[in-house]
Amino acid sequence: MENKLQEFLDEAFKPYGNFPSRKDVEQELLANLTEKYQDLKLQGKSDAEAYQATVDSFGDVTEIMDNVQHNPNKELDSDERSVGRTLRETFKFAKKSKSKFSMTELKQSDLSDTQLVGSDFSFSSLSETDFSGANLTGSTFNGSDLRKSSFKAANLKDAAFAGSDLTNVTFDSANLTNANIKACALKDASFEKATLDGTYFKHSDLSEVSFEGQSLNGTVFDGSSVKKASFKNAVLADVTFHHSDVKHTIFDGATMDKVTYALLKGAKANLDNVIVK
Repeated sequence: MENKLQEFLDEAFKPYGNFPSRKDVEQELLANLTEKYQDLKLQGKSDAEAYQATVDSFGDVTEIMDNVQHNPNKELDSDERSVGRTLRETFKFAKKSKSKFSMTELKQSDLSDTQLVGSDFSFSSLSETDFSGANLTGSTFNGSDLRKSSFKAANLKDAAFAGSDLTNVTFDSANLTNANIKACALKDASFEKATLDGTYFKHSDLSEVSFEGQSLNGTVFDGSSVKKASFKNAVLADVTFHHSDVKHTIFDGATMDKVTYALLKGAKANLDNVIVK
């Protein structure tokens, strides 16, 4: 795998030629990426999954190159060696900062279109922060204040939100595949055109939240408050509402599989105008 990661680095730095300190920098980066890959393997990831998550965590090479002047036709002098060391230290700090944002003050920040794979934002102040278009795969937001923040079109696959305030948060067009949203306040949150396959809502307040017209596959709403939440014209496949009060949940015009229908019927949901397939 080290050879494959080296090939990835070679390709990433190819546009910059043989700039001074390139060899030293790549060696340092290779060590960091190899460590990341090995950690992911220990977490049970497959070779392919660990590799992809590792290269995704690398971020934008231009941000690294902004810290060094490169000239392939110039001999490396002492100042450039110093720059090379600074670059390696900058990358180490950037790598660390992208994974550790816990207990920080970041409200009203612009983090749109950033690469923040696997970041930890637990117990942070993030209200009104813009995460639009950001890659937040596998990131953690436990116990964070995210009121009025935007995750529009963000990648939140495998992300975790536990005990977070998600009031008035925008998840429109976001990818929330297999995200874990537990014991969160979601009043006035928006999920228009979001991907919610396997999304795990548990013990969360989803009162009056709209899932109208959504396609929900394997989505879990166990133990959550869905009073007056609307699934009007939605498509529900293998969706569960165990221990949730669905008597006042809106399913008008929804299409669902027989198992989902049976579970909702047993919970006394109003299913007068649904389509069962």
